Amino acid sequence: MLIAAAVATFGSIASIAGVDGWYAEARHVTWTPPNWAFGVVWSALYLLIAVSGWLLWLRRARGASGLYVAQLVVNSLWTPVFFGGYPLIGVSALWIGFAVIVVLDLLVVATIATAWRVSRPAALLLVPYLVWILYASTLNWGDAVLGSLS
Repeated sequence: MLIAAAVATFGSIASIAGVDGWYAEARHVTWTPPNWAFGVVWSALYLLIAVSGWLLWLRRARGASGLYVAQLVVNSLWTPVFFGGYPLIGVSALWIGFAVIVVLDLLVVATIATAWRVSRPAALLLVPYLVWILYASTLNWGDAVLGSLS
């Protein structure tokens, strides 16, 4: 549970400057939610992610736990790449962020599939997270495309 809390804290710190800076001024796809929604959704998701990890830890599910940690590591990379990278390298950071989030999507699918064999509740708790990051992937892609057209 602590690793999920650490990733959540790191993500919120890494995104603050970007959300209020360049991201607020950037063009976004029409299905982008208001900025306040991200904090609400991620708070709920990190709770689900933490409980899922705890259930996997209780089962001593090494394979699923390894994937669980791997997806959290990749999750922690996306925010500084997307929000922090843009002021440094421009739209390329959005495309790199898109590559990172696609890897995250795949890792979460693998985590769910592996967790399903040892703890169905742990796997099911990750489904809303998967749905959200798939949606976030479309937002990232849209921002990258719109940024490339500017």
